[in-house]
Amino acid sequence: MLKAPKLTLVVLIQAALISSAYASEQSEAKGFVEDADASVLLRNGYINRDKKNGVADTSSWAQTAILTADSGFTQGIVGFGVGAVGDFSFKIGANNHAGNNMIALKNHGEKDANGNVDAYDQWTRGGANVKARISNTTVRYGTQVLDLPVLASNTTRLVPEYFEGTLLTSREIKDLELVAGKFTKNQMSDQINTDGNHLDRAVVWGAKYKFDDQLTASYYGLDIQDKLDRHYVNANYKYPLANQSSLTFDVSGYHTKFDKNATTYSATGPVDANYAQTGQAGVEKTNNIWALSSTYNQGSHSVMLAYQQNTGDVGYDYGQNADGFQSIYLPNSYLSDFIGNHEKSAQIQYNVDFGGYGVPGLNWTTAFVYGWDIKVRDITDNAQEREFFNQVKYTIQSGFAKDASLRVRNSYYRASDAYQTNAYIGDTNEWRIFLDIPVKLF
Repeated sequence: MLKAPKLTLVVLIQAALISSAYASEQSEAKGFVEDADASVLLRNGYINRDKKNGVADTSSWAQTAILTADSGFTQGIVGFGVGAVGDFSFKIGANNHAGNNMIALKNHGEKDANGNVDAYDQWTRGGANVKARISNTTVRYGTQVLDLPVLASNTTRLVPEYFEGTLLTSREIKDLELVAGKFTKNQMSDQINTDGNHLDRAVVWGAKYKFDDQLTASYYGLDIQDKLDRHYVNANYKYPLANQSSLTFDVSGYHTKFDKNATTYSATGPVDANYAQTGQAGVEKTNNIWALSSTYNQGSHSVMLAYQQNTGDVGYDYGQNADGFQSIYLPNSYLSDFIGNHEKSAQIQYNVDFGGYGVPGLNWTTAFVYGWDIKVRDITDNAQEREFFNQVKYTIQSGFAKDASLRVRNSYYRASDAYQTNAYIGDTNEWRIFLDIPVKLF
C-alpha cells in the first residue's frame, strides 16, 4: 500500500541531493560542542473539569521540569550528533480525582470504591536520540516529540507525548521540505510505560512547499499497522491589504480509513456484537473531515470565521490508535475538536494583541463554536454541541524572567442529551492554568 508514496519520496530526495538549489546546512556546521544547546522548561500546570449531569469532576495539579538537549553536528561531509528529551514531575496535593492526561496514574487509572484514583507522587520519563546530516538532509533516530499533522505529540498537558523511531527531514530544494519516518513506540503524557499505547508500526511521509510569501501547500500521509491509513492536505493563502491589514484563507482536510481492529467509538452502520465493550467495529470504517477558514487581520486585531464538516461512517476518532493525541490540525479545535460522525460546525474567533496598546506580551483569544447534525449510534442523527472559549496569556518581554509566561484558559462546553459523556465529553466547565519558565542551560 505504501510502495508508491515511499518510492516517490525516495526519488525526490535523490533528485534533491543531486541538484541542490542553495547553500548546504552541513557545510556551515560549527561542531559537536560549538553548536550544542540545552534548556529546561519549568512548568506548573493545573487543569480542572467541573462536570455536570452527575458525572464526577476531575482535577490535576503538578510541577515538572522538561529537558531538551541537542548537540551540534560534527564537521565534514556527513555530520553526526546526539540529543535527549525527558521530564521529571511531581504532583501537588493528593490529586485523588486526577485525570485529563496530566498525571501518571497507577493501576491504569482505575477508581476505588470512593471514586478516587491512585496517582504517582513523582515520575520520570524520556530518552535519547542520535542524528546524522548530509547537505540539507537530516535523519534522527530515538525518542522524539513530533509535530506532523498526521502524527503530532500532545504538548498541551503537563509533559509532552513521546514517539520512538526514525524521522528524515530533507530541504535540498529551496522552499520544499520532505519528511519520512517510521515509529514503533508511543508514550502518552500520563504514561510511565514507554510504549503505553502499544504502537506496532507507524510510517509517515509528506511534503510542504512555499510557492511565494503568500501561498503554501502541504500533504502528509500515515499508515499505522492494523489501525488506520490517514492522509492530510492543506493550502494557505495570505492576501495583503492596505493599512497593514491582511486576509488569510486556509483550507485543510483529512481522509482516514480505519482498520477493523482500530478504535472507532463513534461508528455507525454494521459493527461487531461486542462493539460497546471494545470500541472496535470489526469492519473497516472511513472518515473525511475538512475545514475552510478566513482570517482578517488589522494591526493588533484579528477575526476568524471557520466552517468544518465530517462525512463517512465514523467520526475522526483521533488519539485512540497511537496516532498522536494532537493530530487534528483544523481550526475548530479547543476543549472539543468538533469531530463527531457527520458533524458540521461553525466558529467565530477574535484575537487581540495588547502590544499595540502599550502592554507587550499580553494576548487574549475568545471564540464560539457550534456543532450540529451529529450522528450518535442508535440514538439520533441530530445531536449538537457548543463551546465558548477564552484564553489570556502574558509573556514577559525582558529582564531575568524573559520568556516566562502565564496562560489561563476557560471552556464552557455543553452538548445535547444524546451527545453526553457516553458519546463524547459531556457538559463541562474547564479551567487550565499553566506557568512556564524556560531556563537556557547553554
